[in-house]
Amino acid sequence: MRAKPDRPGPGQESVWDYPRPPALVTSDALVGIVLGGVTIASTRRSLRVLETSHPPTFYVPAVDFVDGVLVPVSGSTFCEWKGAASYFDLVTPDRTAPRAGWTYPTPTRGFEALVDHVAVMPSLVDRCVVDGEVVRPQAGGFYGGWITDSVAGPFKGEPGTHGW
Repeated sequence: MRAKPDRPGPGQESVWDYPRPPALVTSDALVGIVLGGVTIASTRRSLRVLETSHPPTFYVPAVDFVDGVLVPVSGSTFCEWKGAASYFDLVTPDRTAPRAGWTYPTPTRGFEALVDHVAVMPSLVDRCVVDGEVVRPQAGGFYGGWITDSVAGPFKGEPGTHGW
């Protein structure tokens, strides 16, 4: 099945205009991550990974997380574009989000800027925020995209998108 892209509105990007392989772009948007009622990260120095049919995934510099929040855990996965990912539990005094963060310690060529940056699965934390807008998690439980009003879909992960 071939997806029919939604028409972008004013000020929107279409995820169908994002490239494959993905692009890596800097962002000065104010990005925040909240877990257990605590803002665990805040930055204007994030990186966005933009891939066809996916909402952006934001990568936050590890130094912009509160000390002690990122707890390395065993196991890894492999991305055909970025390489081997390592995972973190995100931990606050009131809540732990198992394997909710990931990083690429030695990313493949073209994604070297991801070193020392951490992405967070928005569905596993209280909320992720971009310039004051609360993010809607990308559907499917596997993808880590951050849906805001600035992107038009449809998005990979929604029902009926498996074959995209």
